[in-house]
Amino acid sequence: MERKVKQEIRERIWRLMEEKNVASFPRPVRGRIPNFKGSAQAAKILSETQEFRDARVIKSNPDSPQAPLRELVLRARKTLVVPTPRLRGEFFLMTEKAWDNPREASKIVNFSSFGERVHFKDIPKIDLIVVGSVAVSPEGSRVGKGEGYSELEYAILREQGFVDDKVPVVTTVHSIQVVDHIPVEPFDVPVDMFATEKDLFRTNPRPKPQGLLLEYLTPEKVLDTPYLQEYLKETGRLNRVLGRI
Repeated sequence: MERKVKQEIRERIWRLMEEKNVASFPRPVRGRIPNFKGSAQAAKILSETQEFRDARVIKSNPDSPQAPLRELVLRARKTLVVPTPRLRGEFFLMTEKAWDNPREASKIVNFSSFGERVHFKDIPKIDLIVVGSVAVSPEGSRVGKGEGYSELEYAILREQGFVDDKVPVVTTVHSIQVVDHIPVEPFDVPVDMFATEKDLFRTNPRPKPQGLLLEYLTPEKVLDTPYLQEYLKETGRLNRVLGRI
């Protein structure tokens, strides 16, 4: 039931963003973390928070609407960590080279040119996490595009000790993407605050997941996600999931 309602929310937001013409390139936004007009303003608002200022290492999703925020991370000469597409097991670590050209380095097409590829075990401890969202609610619940990569990344990083419950999770969205309520599943990662093109919102989220919940992992998802597959193998849990085939 929760998944059906979540998908209905996604479809409604994608449709509204196109109808109200607040969607931005790339379009159509359906099936994506939607880019939106005002993403730069939202990024600026979030960058003025104390949490952003204090963070030295920031992990971000690679999607277009968060490019302005990634640029601000690099302009502030902070370390930016971005996963390779579809959790293939490596991350792009961006420091000095990216600081010299933050606008270009913030674009997904240029990650490999400005970032150093590092194994997931070699990334630094993270101070702030930026996620992409299709919709978010005032209490901090969110939905992405439905593939679950943000949740998997968070769970694995949490288990490895790269993040803890005190690390803020944030997002930027258009105000049209804010909805009254989003159903929650146990693996969902709430946001501590979010910025729209108009304002900053702080939430009072439920506790974040402390690690992977194997009962929600399908063999198909594991086999399609090299990062997850490698991590489960290293921690001796791979056969527990693949044994369901």
